[in-house]
Amino acid sequence: MTISTAQTPPRPMRADARRNYDRLLSEARTAFAEHGTDASLEDIARRAGVGIGTLYRHFPNRHALMNAVFQEAVTSLITRSRELAGAEQPCRALVEWLSAIITHAGEYRGLAQALMSTSRDENSALAQCNVPLREAGTVLLGRAQASGAVRSEVSIDDLLQLTNAIALAAEQSPEDPELAERLLMLTLQGLKGARAEEG
Repeated sequence: MTISTAQTPPRPMRADARRNYDRLLSEARTAFAEHGTDASLEDIARRAGVGIGTLYRHFPNRHALMNAVFQEAVTSLITRSRELAGAEQPCRALVEWLSAIITHAGEYRGLAQALMSTSRDENSALAQCNVPLREAGTVLLGRAQASGAVRSEVSIDDLLQLTNAIALAAEQSPEDPELAERLLMLTLQGLKGARAEEG
């Protein structure tokens, strides 16, 4: 199966437009990390030294900006899925990858909830995150199911919703840094099939 990756805008930008795009992306990363994904778009534009109209020309809505910010993490997660695709213990590989998703989703408050709410909306700008992650996870899940370690009725959509829910729960409990790992381990116990792997 070929795993697609989202692309940056297909038409080459003028040098000044590219500078504005890069500044907006940089400021959005900072703002989202500091204030969550509901950070003021007007403040992001101001900190980037451009008007709000320039921001909307590059990113028509908040989800488009979030998608651009999260693309580096998506690329990293897809790369990691390919590295894990040949692992000797497919269930462990799947859980390791799901854990990485939780870590990345937790970098920006509000991202997990947005990914959950748009998981089946192919028209959302965040589909450029959801679709390639679904494709990557399908490969790892398929191997785990073929080994007998994961029940056949488990779907990748269910797992991605579950990981986003865990990330959201951890986001709401910052005083408990181990919560996400504990919840994921509970999930693992529920996933194991009759011939589940040891350890």
